[in-house]
Amino acid sequence: MFEKRQGVIVWLHHLKQIKNLRRFGNIHYVSKRLKYCVLYCALDETEQIIKKLEVLPFVKSAEPSYKPFLKTEFENKRPDKAKEYDYKIGI
Repeated sequence: MFEKRQGVIVWLHHLKQIKNLRRFGNIHYVSKRLKYCVLYCALDETEQIIKKLEVLPFVKSAEPSYKPFLKTEFENKRPDKAKEYDYKIGI
């Protein structure tokens, strides 16, 4: 149903060519001050897109985002007894 996507951070020399990056994926954010944009593309096509982007003359570099590979399920630590007591009282 949903396509797995991965973000690519593209560092640019000039912001004039931002519109040219639309053909590689969805542009999510553009930073005018730091001259980069966040581009989302299909997870299985990320490596080819990064290679194509780095060849372009207005691109300094392109980096993949590692968010899809991070563990987002956190284990619950046992709560402190003092905090439980404070929550019961209503402080």
